[in-house]
Amino acid sequence: MIVGVGIDVVEIERFILSIERTPRLRDKLFTPSEAVLHPQSLAARFAAKEALAKALGAPAGLGWHDAEVISESSGRPRFEMRGTVKSAADGLGASSVHLSLSHDGGIASAFVVLEG
Repeated sequence: MIVGVGIDVVEIERFILSIERTPRLRDKLFTPSEAVLHPQSLAARFAAKEALAKALGAPAGLGWHDAEVISESSGRPRFEMRGTVKSAADGLGASSVHLSLSHDGGIASAFVVLEG
């Protein structure tokens, strides 16, 4: 059973300008292993975190570092959830999280489905 769905898009150039203008933003939004990635990948991961928050119903108090996007050896992205994000997912009865990322034409996008 699907318990949540979220989607988000990010204009890559605008995202890059925000990161350059406010350097601490990178550390606020991303874990150390995410923060070293190419800006296009960061934009997609930001979209993923936003899409996950939407799928969770956008509860207050979610920590950015509590949802980390990991790339499996196959290249498939997945979430590593902990703390506030894991608690919110558990509260919805989510047992599986499906994540799709894309970036093309200056836009990064992410789609999340929570399954219970």
